[in-house]
Amino acid sequence: MKYKSNNNVVYSCKYHVVWCPKYRRKVLVNGVDVRLKELIDEICRESRIEIIEMEIMPDHVHLLMEVDPQFGIHKAVKQIKGRTSRILRQEFSCLTSRLPTLWTNSYFVSTVGGAPLSVIKQYIENQKNM
Repeated sequence: MKYKSNNNVVYSCKYHVVWCPKYRRKVLVNGVDVRLKELIDEICRESRIEIIEMEIMPDHVHLLMEVDPQFGIHKAVKQIKGRTSRILRQEFSCLTSRLPTLWTNSYFVSTVGGAPLSVIKQYIENQKNM
């Protein structure tokens, strides 16, 4: 496993994140999807977030990314959704005619990688016996 570090934390924090357009409308098509990928790449580069995998579906976005724990996954998702919504709605008028906002307020996030939960639990349980 490869670890990253900042000034005072060594980490491996990988997350699978999924979010949808408002009303799960299939609006991430006809160039919107391509521009969205460009914007997510740009935002993540600026914030030093590593994109491991990204897929844009017509009605949802999948991201597998590594985020510095001091920056935080919530802040990362909020930044990506906020900036992409503002820019895409400026560039594509079709996104303003049928949607009050581009994204829903919610998203799915799950941690990924590392050892299985059972192995970590056993490691912690056995600490007193060492």
